[in-house]
Amino acid sequence: MLYKILILAILAAILISLFSGAIFLAKDDNNSKRMVTSLTVRISLSILLVVVLVVGFMTGQIQPHGL
Repeated sequence: MLYKILILAILAAILISLFSGAIFLAKDDNNSKRMVTSLTVRISLSILLVVVLVVGFMTGQIQPHGL
């Protein structure tokens, strides 16, 4: 259960970074680096999420199920 909460927390952080990047895009001037920083954070979190999912599948913490 704790593993699933970790995954949801990473997804929430990705969404927060996405919306903050959209706000920076709309409000900041052209010389601001906050948009690039937001994109970097979002990509790093996405890579972390993929790694966490792969480790979860390999260790048996997460198991796929059929619909």
